[in-house]
Amino acid sequence: MNASELLANTLSPDATTRQNATQQLENASRENYPAYMAMLSTELANENSQLHIRNAAALALKNALSAREAARQTESANRWLAFDAVVKSKIKQETLVTLASPIAKAGSFAAQVVAAIATVELPHDQWPDLIELLLGFVNNSPNANLKIATLQTIGYICESIKPEILSLRSNEILTAVIHGARKDEPSSDVQLAAVHALYNSLEFVRENFEREGERNYIMQVVCEATQNPAVAVQVGAFECLVKIMALYYDKMAFYMEQALFGLTVMGMKHNDERVALQAVEFWTTVCEEEIELAHEAREAADYGEPPEVESKFFAKIALPEVIPVLLSLLTHQEEDADEDEWNISMSGGTCLSFMAQAVADSIVPAVIPFIEAHIKSQDWHQREAAVMTFGSILDGPDPTVLMPLVNQALPLLIGMMNDSNIHVKDTTAWTLGRICDLLIVTIKPDVHLHPLVSALVTGLQDNPRIVTNCCWALMNLADQLGYLEEENESSQTAHLSPYYEGIVNALLRITETTSNEANFRTSAYEAITSYVTHASADVIPVVQNTLITILVRMEQLLGMQNQIVGVDDRNNWNELQSNLCSVVISVVRRLNDGIQPMADRIMTIILELIRAAGKTSTVLEDAFLVVGALASALEGGFSPYIQAFLPYLYTALKSHEDTQLCMVAVGIIGDISRALSDQSAQYAGAFMNVLLENLQSEVLNRNVKISILSCFGDIALAINVGFEPYVDTTMGVLRQAGALQPNPLDFDLVDYVTQLREGILEAYTGIVTGFKNTDKVQLLLPHSSNILELIQRCLGDDEHSETTVKLCFGLLGDLADCFPNGQLKQLLLSEWIASELRNKRGWSQETKKTMRWAREVWSVCFYKNTALRTPSFLPR
Repeated sequence: MNASELLANTLSPDATTRQNATQQLENASRENYPAYMAMLSTELANENSQLHIRNAAALALKNALSAREAARQTESANRWLAFDAVVKSKIKQETLVTLASPIAKAGSFAAQVVAAIATVELPHDQWPDLIELLLGFVNNSPNANLKIATLQTIGYICESIKPEILSLRSNEILTAVIHGARKDEPSSDVQLAAVHALYNSLEFVRENFEREGERNYIMQVVCEATQNPAVAVQVGAFECLVKIMALYYDKMAFYMEQALFGLTVMGMKHNDERVALQAVEFWTTVCEEEIELAHEAREAADYGEPPEVESKFFAKIALPEVIPVLLSLLTHQEEDADEDEWNISMSGGTCLSFMAQAVADSIVPAVIPFIEAHIKSQDWHQREAAVMTFGSILDGPDPTVLMPLVNQALPLLIGMMNDSNIHVKDTTAWTLGRICDLLIVTIKPDVHLHPLVSALVTGLQDNPRIVTNCCWALMNLADQLGYLEEENESSQTAHLSPYYEGIVNALLRITETTSNEANFRTSAYEAITSYVTHASADVIPVVQNTLITILVRMEQLLGMQNQIVGVDDRNNWNELQSNLCSVVISVVRRLNDGIQPMADRIMTIILELIRAAGKTSTVLEDAFLVVGALASALEGGFSPYIQAFLPYLYTALKSHEDTQLCMVAVGIIGDISRALSDQSAQYAGAFMNVLLENLQSEVLNRNVKISILSCFGDIALAINVGFEPYVDTTMGVLRQAGALQPNPLDFDLVDYVTQLREGILEAYTGIVTGFKNTDKVQLLLPHSSNILELIQRCLGDDEHSETTVKLCFGLLGDLADCFPNGQLKQLLLSEWIASELRNKRGWSQETKKTMRWAREVWSVCFYKNTALRTPSFLPR
């Protein structure tokens, strides 16, 4: 079979033909990689070949050069870099020639391949003349197809390569791209390719945006492109404006005043929805930026500092012009719209909700007239838009401003659950869910609860979309009322108690279906979980009956194993088991040690589920979480089940490729250790060995390793002096991990190191607390200086989190408490400790409480071990 036939077969509608062809290509790639790549590039460049075959060749080339997973990407790149330079040169020449193909789509295919090669070679200082070649094609060639394909290539390269690699050529690249996007360019296709390339290059032209003259020219070209006769160019230009606002908000005041306010408001009114969607997205982005800036300003104020970037309040300024357009767009719903397809009314509602968060109270007078005028309209479009508007503004304004409005609207909204139109009922259920979630205090139990619950339970028999929102509203009702009532722990009953059994049984009935359209069955199980979690003492019998129902369903599903046919059946089975596990977990946590009579049955089912799940990660994770919850509830009573469960736990711990499962398995070790306390010492050796082995794995995700370090603390705290054989090894691992210093410009690494240090601090805390007040406490002395060094490093980091601060001061106090007779006196006299203990920053009450305790422990320590008065930095 020749190359053309083989490539054609990879696109065959017949699965067997397609799989065989794909397998043959993979074999060819493994057996002779250079020949394989050369064959593909020749086929791509062949102007006599059919277009779909050239497309297949380009895809195969691109896939051989790139991969989503970092490890595979590195492997692919190294393989390309290592093979014969002559063959590589031939492949690159053929793909460059194909950019000029008279068939425009073939040039687009080649653009992806050139970009894929560039992404591999440019970081290694190879193909140094590529950018110059591409710029020459754009600036000097009369061939429109070549210009388009080249601009696409530049865009792809900019999208996939780090900005610093192209920083020396950024001016030339920007010049070429802007040249293609300007209004004088005769070809709209070239303009479109240039606008898309500009979009992809916006992040690496930061220096150009810092220079006013260059920034002005870029903005002028983009703004002019929003008025281009070609709609596709207009859409691309508005996409650029959205990204520019996200990247360069602080530079936008002049352009907002001069052009962007008007352009975007007009864009939202555009007859073509594609343009209107991007113009609305522009204002959503403005609001997102200003919400974030308001948050940063509050944080800065807590430290008595000015914010780095101040809000320009664009959203508040534009409110009178933007809100009427958004409200109009909300009425553009379609009767038979696909709920998964993003449309202008959905976009308008999303923008309105962000606008409410950005401008707060100012949104209310701007929308109330619209709501009052349309909520009783004969036209369902206007009724639904009015309800959507009301629901969208509930998050942002001060609750005291909204409460009178909600109190007035609640009876009307509850009544609208009987509306004749499905869209109105759907949005009403969503709005009631928002009220339950955000403004629960407006729901007066004696006035609203009965009609509200009745309306939502009735809605459970409606269209699947409405059922999903009714489940969500019922869940929010249980959660938020539960949180309010938990403050009064002595109460044996709750406001929802009279309705509890009816609600739970209604939710159980709708979960009996085999369908999960609009995710309603999953939503119902989530609601049941909330009702179980917040169950008051007088409805515990309902919780127990619910558990029996759930366990029966799990047993029935396990009995259906042999009847599963096909992927859809398997996915449905997995999803149901996960839902059922979630309910069991909430029941176990609610009943706590009251779960004992059902423990044998639960563990029997869960062990069978683990065996049946095979390698299905999500089901295994949920099954393991049931075991963890049961261990926490039963404590020492969990010991009869350990031997049966451990083989599955060790298998999961060795599944290094499955990050989430491994993470859950590590957590289960902590759960078991805490539950069994000193009884877990007999398993500690095996636990420590497998955890230390996992730390050595090069495959295991680094975030799992943080959990492992924290788990050392759980084990040490559980077995106290039984941890002695592992102290030196563990302390060495923690010291080595704590020495990692991030590059401040690598934000992902900075976040990782913050989490890593928190895990190490948790481990140290568990170990120190485990040995405190024992005859083995002296084992900590050789490691105390390393512990204090980490605390100093954490507190000295400007980016430390409050969690880190609380852990640091808690650990300081624990360490001082271990040695009240002054063994650490010289270390504790360090000036940095004195300075930190004087810190008056505005932390939460919990953190302040920990800091006060640490100071008190220090004070006692010094007072007992020095003839002098308490040092001046300590509280008197």
